[in-house]
Formats: sequence, C-alpha cells, structure tokens
Amino acid sequence: MIFAPSLLWLTTALLFLAPAVNLVWRGGTGYCFFAILAVALGAAVANRRVPGYFSGLRSYPWFTAGMLAFVVGIGIQQLLFGYWLPRQFDALSRFVLALPIFLLLRQLPSRQLRMIGWGCAAGALAVGIWAVIDQPAGGWTDANRLNNSYTNAIPFGDTALLLAFLSVFTLGWDGPRDWLVAGARLVALAAGGYASYLSGTRGGWLALPVFVVLLGMQYQWFAHRKRLLVATLAILIAGGALLSTERIQKRISQVTTDFSMLHQGKDYTSVGLRLQLWDASRMIFTHHPIYGVGKGHLANELGAMAKHGEVKSEIVNERAHSDFFSTLAEMGAVGVACLLLFYYGSSVYFWRHRRSADAAIRAASYAGLAVAASTVIFGLTIDVLVPIMVTVLLALLSATFLAVIDARKRELREAGASAPGTSDGALAAARAAAHK
Repeated sequence: MIFAPSLLWLTTALLFLAPAVNLVWRGGTGYCFFAILAVALGAAVANRRVPGYFSGLRSYPWFTAGMLAFVVGIGIQQLLFGYWLPRQFDALSRFVLALPIFLLLRQLPSRQLRMIGWGCAAGALAVGIWAVIDQPAGGWTDANRLNNSYTNAIPFGDTALLLAFLSVFTLGWDGPRDWLVAGARLVALAAGGYASYLSGTRGGWLALPVFVVLLGMQYQWFAHRKRLLVATLAILIAGGALLSTERIQKRISQVTTDFSMLHQGKDYTSVGLRLQLWDASRMIFTHHPIYGVGKGHLANELGAMAKHGEVKSEIVNERAHSDFFSTLAEMGAVGVACLLLFYYGSSVYFWRHRRSADAAIRAASYAGLAVAASTVIFGLTIDVLVPIMVTVLLALLSATFLAVIDARKRELREAGASAPGTSDGALAAARAAAHK
C-alpha cells in the first residue's frame, strides 16, 4: 500500500484526538473525522489498483450494508415522496463516510489504531476535570445539570459514560497487568462516570448493567468461582454506593412520581410526554405503515394531529425521543428494517470475534459491542442518531474497532506465514486463531 509515514502518524494523532475532544470542543471530533476521511480518499485513489484494497467492503458485508442502510432508505423515500430535505442526510451520512475510513484504517498496523483507546480515556478524563473546574455556584443540580454549550445533558451524559467504559474495554490491548496503565484507565472511568452522574441522564444509566456484563465476559470475571465472588462483591458495593447518593435517589424517585401522576391523569411530566410521543408515533405508523410520513416531517404531522384533537399540542416535536419510535413514524416498516440492519451490521462482527485468543482482537470486539449496545440502549429514550457530535463519534469508533480486528488478523496471518520452520499444523493453528 502507498502510504507516507507522516500520514500514518497524522492519522494516529487524529484517532487519539477525535474522542478526546468530543465533549469539550464543538466540532472537534468532526474536524478530526474529515481529516482522516481526506487521507482515506487520497489513499483510495493512490491504491485503487492495489489488489484487495477495497475487499473489506466484501469481507464485512453486514457492516457495509448497515452503514449504508439509512442514507439509501432516506434517499429512496424522498424520491418516492417528491421532496428534498438534504439536512436529513447530514448526521447519518457519517456512517457512510466511515466506510472509506475503515478501508484505510484496516491497512495500518493495529498498534497505531489502538491509540483510539487512549483518546477515549483522555475524553473521559477531560470532561471529568471540566465538571470540577467549571462547577457553578451551588454546584451541579437537577435545575443546572452538567452539559456543554452545544448539546443537552442527555447525549452529553450518555457520551461521557460510553467514553468512560471504553477506557476500560480497550485496556485489554494495552496490558491490563501494567498497574500504571490500569490506574490511568480507572481514573478515566471514574472521571467520565462522574460527569455522567452529574448530568443526571437516567436513560443512559440503563446501559451500566450491560457494560458490566460485557466487561465480565471480556476479563473472564465469571469463569471461576473466586473471580465471580470478588466481581459480585465489587459490583454490589459500587452499586450500593451509587444508589445511596442523593442525586440518584432523587432521579429515580422522580420516575416513580411521574408514573404516579400519570395514573392520576397528569401527563405533563417527562415520562408522560415521552409516552404520549411514542403512542402518537404508533398512531402515525398505523396510517402510514410502509414508509411513514417522511423523514423530517414528524413535527408537521404531530401539529396536524394536535389541530384535530388526536394528540396534545405539548408533544409536537421534531423527534419522538426514541430512535425506534422516530423511525417508526417517519420511515415506517422500511425505516425499522433500516434501523435493525444498522444495529446488526454494527455489532455482528464484534460478536463473532469476542472469543478470540488474541488480546487486541478480543478487546476491540468487546469495545465494539459496547458501542453497539450503547447505541441501542441510549436510543430507547432519546434520538441518538440525530446529534452530529454523537453520530460522527459512533461512526469513527465502529470503523476503528473493526479495523483493529481486521488488521490484527492480517498481522497474525503474516506472522504465521513468515515464521521460519513453521510446520503445517502450527501454520494452520495460527490462521485459525486469526480468523477465530
């Protein structure tokens, strides 16, 4: 492959910076993403005749289809419905643009790609430090939740939590037995978790049990009785400590209060308004089951329903506060198929490689599963696939973690083929480990 060493180091630096600045510099991740894309497009042109450069799209067809699904679906919808809203392609186009980035990254040494793990740790640490330094008078409260100037508290807290846990998932390829490295990653976990805690994002906290289970599977906490006992005890202590804090108790009690008020007919609460939005989305689907009302037309449809007394005017919104229900209303059954294809394509290869004997492949697999799982869970109560700062990060993380797997498999094959005196059986074992 034709690739200058200076561009290799530039790409490595950008992979570190992209997650590191996501929550503290508006547009920073996007700048890094498009800089990597420019290198990727240049590499694609320079290597267009190199055999196998574009084979990654065929080797991972579900990933390719998942990244393309929404943009293709929206494009066909707008052609069929006879309207043009280019803004609806904006955030979701990052997943399409991640494909040439993946083709580039899979050609690089996996060691260089692992820098993204330190970028996640830096991003979690940065937001934790910022939460302490920028604390307003009276501290962060429910009335003044931690966020930044370019997003609200929910995606802010969700992203902080994801970066925090990715710091630990990617520890698997940086040597978890190195106490200096492990200590730095655990500090990043605490910092990002603290920022999420201050943001008060209840929906995002639903991902905590899933992250813990994935970590247990990655580091084999459940493989032996002693490890299981220690892990269970640590989880119970940490969980009990968190549940005993005033902020979490208050946020949970608010959910109970919202449901209690809902039973009394008072549905102007956070939970009540969401449930009304979701029910309205279901109603829209019953009238437009195939392709919905059109991407970007939800607010107009809800407004028309409010005028006819079918829904309350308070829920008229551009989004349904759920990726599933927004897609259901705006794109119908076709959109739901696109969403499921996106979920499947962004997770299936990570799931297949999760049991690899190679530490780098295993860590990348579980990190990729954490990204995929968080996208689904966060998307239950908020539209994850709308904020550009979120989609650009998700697209880059998914492409990079899959590229680590592919690059490492290539390196294992090359090492097995070039080892002098390697027997046919050992070579076959090395290849099997690479593909496992």
